[in-house]
This record gives sequence, C-alpha cells and structure tokens, in this order.
Amino acid sequence: MAIIGSPHELIDSDLYVDLTSVLGHALYVKCEGFNFGGSIKMKAAVAMVADAERDGVIRDDSILIESSSGNLGVALSIIAAWKEIPFTCVTDRRCNDLTASVMRALGTRIVVVDEPDAEGGYLKARLDLVRRYCEEDDRYIWLNQYRNEANWLAHYKDTARGILKHFPDLDVLFVGVGTAGTAMGCLRYLRDTGSTARVVAVDSVGSVSFGSPPANRLIPGIGAGVLPPMLDPNAFDDVVLVPEEAAVRMCRTLSVRGLLFGGSTGTVVDGARTWLERNDPQRTLRTVCISPDMGDRYLDTVYDDAWVRGHFGPGALAPVPRS
Repeated sequence: MAIIGSPHELIDSDLYVDLTSVLGHALYVKCEGFNFGGSIKMKAAVAMVADAERDGVIRDDSILIESSSGNLGVALSIIAAWKEIPFTCVTDRRCNDLTASVMRALGTRIVVVDEPDAEGGYLKARLDLVRRYCEEDDRYIWLNQYRNEANWLAHYKDTARGILKHFPDLDVLFVGVGTAGTAMGCLRYLRDTGSTARVVAVDSVGSVSFGSPPANRLIPGIGAGVLPPMLDPNAFDDVVLVPEEAAVRMCRTLSVRGLLFGGSTGTVVDGARTWLERNDPQRTLRTVCISPDMGDRYLDTVYDDAWVRGHFGPGALAPVPRS
C-alpha cells in the first residue's frame, strides 16, 4: 500500500506494456500517464518547483507562469494548487478543451494565444507573451521548461535510470522530442552509464527541431516551432519524423485493442514501428519507447471521428496493419 501526503509525490507508475502482439516487434511502452497530472510532465514540474523553492526564487507574493501546450500546465496546476501559489498558464488554440478544463478546475488562470508568430508559430507567440508578463510585473516567476536544467535532470535521475534497471540489455530507446527534456535526460544517462543502447528521437512532421521546415501541427505535446534550447539534434543515433495522420492512425489502432494513449504516444509508437520495420528484419531487437500521457484528454480530437475526418480525411480512421 502506498500513502502519499501530496498529489505530486506520485510520479512514476513503473508500468510497461508489451506491444509485440500488436506490432510484431518487441516494443515495450513505458506508461508515464498514471499520476495525478496524467503525464510525464509531472516529473519536470516537481523538479523545477523544488529547485525554485530551494533557491528562494518563489516568494509569498509570487505568481508562477509557464508556457505549455497542456500537460506541463496540468502538472504545475496541481502543484500550485497544493502549495496555494497562483499560477497562470499561457497556452494556444491547440490545447485540448479537456486539458484546459482540468487546469481551470484546479484554479489556474489560462491565457490563450490565438494568433501564431509569423516566424516561430504559436510557441514563439506564447514565449513572447510570458516574457511580457514578467517584464511588467516582477511577481511573475517563469520556471521556463525550455531552458531549465531541472527538466532534463529529472529524466536523467529517474526515467532513464528506471528503464535500464528493468531492461539492462536494451537495444533501442525511442523517445519523443518536445522541449527535449525527456530526450536529452535519457540520452545523457545512457551515454554516461556506458549503455550500448541506441537512442532514436521521434518528432512530428512540421516541427523544426531537426531542421525540417515548419508546418501547421494539431497534436500538442510533441514537436516545436522554435528550436528547443536544450536539444542537441546531432546527439541521437537516428531521427524519425512522423506525419500527424500516421500518429492518429496509430492511436486508434491501439485504442481498439484497449490501449487509449495520447497523441504524442501515437507519434512515438508509429515512429518506433517505422524504424523497426527498416532496421529489425529479424525481429531480435529489445526496444522501449516512452508514452508521455494517456488518451482521455484527446477524446474530442484524436478519438473523435468527425475531427479526424475534417483534418486528415477518412484514411486516418483506418488501423495500421500489423507488420
């Protein structure tokens, strides 16, 4: 029996799902959505707030502020509510309605950016607005998940360590790239510990993180319109870019087998499938991918037939064939 004294003490469920029967390759999904925040972002949120408190950055009159497409906003909402610290989340129109409702229920003030920046898309517009708030009122404390070292260190100390504990003979780790905190933390831990496992970054088509041209994206939580400051794009063994339609198809392929995962998980799993079909013809590799969140907050988007048809056409409703 586990007893916790605050909601953010529950961070890692340490649960893996074997997708061999679904994909035909030995891929294990590390499920990070079983905490009160519902995502892997709880780890970064806990670490960044703890660092700020330890350094005396957060005062009695402080207001936390952060740019988030959803999951980090929920995680910080939970921590801020428990600690009775006001929190403002700057997001954009891609934030799922259900996610926004969760934040509001937790007492968070939400500011939605409606117009993207001409060069950096919604992300740059959000960051510019956060900077403006901080310049105009010194009560605002920006933890800045995009540059805060506590972000990647949380995954160095916890996520990657846990994976190698259970899979010491790991051949490949697939990890999605958003802020790059999870990806860089895991990559550095595997390198520092001498693991021979390859680390494959998975990103969305339309994201600029690995030098591709920007394009409109609808699935939050993965990809970026501005190069993530934490990311070393040349450090990975390989990179896979996944079209959003393929991510949606993978989400729905998994859901009909009883696995309701989020949009970024669909992206990472499809990226892993694509890479394994090219590089594991004998199906001998032992591989893990990281699932950032579950699918309940995507019911009105990825799992809504009308939404999928409207944005991607009826072909996106077809399941991915087993290889």
